[in-house]
Amino acid sequence: MLKLNNLKPSAGSHRETKRLGRGTASGQGKTAGHGSNGDKSRSGSYQKFYFEGGQTPLTRRIPKVGFHSPFKKEYQIVNVGSLEEADVGGSDVTPEVLRRLGLIHEAGKPVKILGSGELTKALVFRVDAYSKSAKDKIEKAKGKAEVA
Repeated sequence: MLKLNNLKPSAGSHRETKRLGRGTASGQGKTAGHGSNGDKSRSGSYQKFYFEGGQTPLTRRIPKVGFHSPFKKEYQIVNVGSLEEADVGGSDVTPEVLRRLGLIHEAGKPVKILGSGELTKALVFRVDAYSKSAKDKIEKAKGKAEVA
């Protein structure tokens, strides 16, 4: 019959903890499994995962290369060819319209129109930047390229 005073863990599931530092005869006496000296034998010792034992770390041995400007403007790119295929609806092309069509990811980031592909629709563009070829193709299709 199952009673609380008869409960035991299943065989092999529970192991007794090592009793460290209880005399040399115990097998874990004196240094208690921590070796003789050094930081790892001290209580509270801790080393970061990138610590390399005192040699110059990899992050300092590798040379610094390049420069990233904190003022760089990253444009979302749309080609005029993809606008030819898309159903723009009205004649105005704004970042909100491009977002709705799924041609850009964020309406808040600046948009640049590039000239890859052909354009036959007369559309009015109100975005942040244009390539020279894109501007030429938009004007050739009797559209307008305005900077927003």
